[in-house]
Amino acid sequence: MRRRINTPRASQAIRFTLLLFFVVMVALPAFSQSCALCYTQAASAGSRMIQALKSGILILIAPPTVMSLVVIGICCRKSSQFRRPDDASEPRDSW
Repeated sequence: MRRRINTPRASQAIRFTLLLFFVVMVALPAFSQSCALCYTQAASAGSRMIQALKSGILILIAPPTVMSLVVIGICCRKSSQFRRPDDASEPRDSW
């Protein structure tokens, strides 16, 4: 018999995966747009210049990506700290 995983965490993971897939599919047309100046410079440049442009793009993309991942990680870790356990739904009086 197969067990179904029907937990809120699994549901959240499925939603996140679908959202990520949607964002990637919507962004694909944006990849085809390019700056005319960059295109003409790359077309007239040699192979060393093209490699330098590719390296420059990676260098400019890496820091914001890493910083975004760090912020998301911190937010996920902090959000779990403020969740109330299920069995402690009401605060207890100390009297």
